[in-house]
Parts: sequence; structure tokens; C-alpha cells
Amino acid sequence: MPEATNTAALAVPTARRKLKSWQIVLVVAVVCGACVMFFPFLWTFITSVSPGAGLTATPKLIPDNPSLGAYELLFSKTKFPRVIANSLGLAVATTLLQLLTSSLAAYVFSRMPFPGRGAVFALYLATMMIPMQVLMVPLFVQMRDLGLVDSYLGVLLPGVASAFGVFLLRQAMNTVPRELDEAARLDGAGHLRIFGQIVLPLVGPSLATLTVFSFMSSWNAFLWPLVILRSEELKTLPLALAGMQGQYTTQWDVMMAGSVISILPMLAIYLFAQKYVIQGVANTGIK
Repeated sequence: MPEATNTAALAVPTARRKLKSWQIVLVVAVVCGACVMFFPFLWTFITSVSPGAGLTATPKLIPDNPSLGAYELLFSKTKFPRVIANSLGLAVATTLLQLLTSSLAAYVFSRMPFPGRGAVFALYLATMMIPMQVLMVPLFVQMRDLGLVDSYLGVLLPGVASAFGVFLLRQAMNTVPRELDEAARLDGAGHLRIFGQIVLPLVGPSLATLTVFSFMSSWNAFLWPLVILRSEELKTLPLALAGMQGQYTTQWDVMMAGSVISILPMLAIYLFAQKYVIQGVANTGIK
């Protein structure tokens, strides 16, 4: 018995050492992966503050003569401030409209039973499988008939509703106990009050998740704005960056400065809402 006890006592530290070794390997792998993912962003910023930088230049993590001249050129000799305002306004409007329409539709699918609800919801989700390229021509014809070509509203309307947003919020609302609804009805609350004062506050993380996804999708949109917009003053940031490739072909510091500016809003929003995004995705069961 004493020998068995000693053997068991020796086995515990060994298991702990193995566990710590695997933890160290895992941490090292995660750190290496993070460095690989972060390096392109770091290189973009370094290039933007390196005057005369080119793709064939010798890589230098510390520029010889760092300068913000590329940023100054963007804001003084181009319409970049207007371009940023265009993208920001469209992204904010799209995000707010998707939050409104998706939350209302999700509440209906989650809390208001009606004949064929499951079939309608499945059909609505099926639209997620249709690529935007297939809808491009019909959407353009529709916008042309409505007189919305080359307008902010023409860019905005196709993104007002989001099937993914409805699915995400409906899954989150299904986790809210129905007993809260029943207690509110006993107090005389209707659907609007239950929706606004009970359900929405409890699905806040999912709303934050949808906010990030909606903003990023609108901010990075390229194909539809390219089709629908004609005027230079209405161009969004992705269109302006694509146009700069011909104007500043050899001035990679200017190109990278524009890329850095395009990344900053998304990075700020994600860092602010990161914990809510993780919690929202975890609560809805999406992997």
C-alpha cells in the first residue's frame, strides 16, 4: 500500500508537467499564429509612413525617415474626407436599418406563432444561399426604374434587411424565457413593450454582434456601389482605393495610407464590441 501511494504521488506531478508542456506549446502556437495574422497590418502601416516605399524595396521594420506625408497628401489633394464621410454615413445607416428590421422580424419568428411560420423562416434563410452576383442585374433594373441610380438611397436599399441578422437575433430571442413575456402580459404589456423593454435588453450581445457584422459588410462593400454609383462625389472608400491604384501606381506609401484609414474604423468597433461579439456568438450556438 505505501508503494502504491508513492507511485500515485509521483504520477500527479508528472501529469501536471505534461499539462503545462502542452499549455506552453499551445500558447506558442497561438502567439505565432497571431504574429502571422498581424504582420500584414503592421507592414501596411510601416509602408504608409515610409516615403517613396515600393513593393520591391528591402523590408525595414523601422523606416529610415518616417513621415506622415502620405496622409497629408490624401486629405489635401484628394477627396478622401468626402469619401470617408460617404462610407461612414452609408455604413451607419445600413447598420441601424438592419438592427431595426432584423430585430422586429426575429421577434415575430420567435414570439408570434402563425400558420406556416417554420416554412416562411426556412424560405427566408434560403435567400442567404443566393450570391449577390445573381441579384445584381435585377437589382440594378429595379433601382433604375425607381430612379435611384447614382444615389445614396440606391446603395442603401438592398442592404436594409439581412437574413443572417434575423437568424442571429431569432436564435438569441429563443433563449429568453417565455415566463418573462407572460409576467409582462399580466401587467398589461403588449408586444411592443415586451419587445423593447424585456427581449431587446436581454439579447444585447447578439445586437452588438450584428452591429459589427453589418458595419463591416457595408464599409467593405465594393461590387454593388461600383455598379450603382457614377459620380465622383458619391464614391465610397473601397471605390476610391481602387481608383487610387491607377493614380498613385508607384506611390505605395499613399496607397497604404488609404488602406490604414479604411482599417481603423472596423478595428475600433471590433475592439469596443469584442466581448459582446464573443458572448453573442456563444449564446446563439453559432460555431
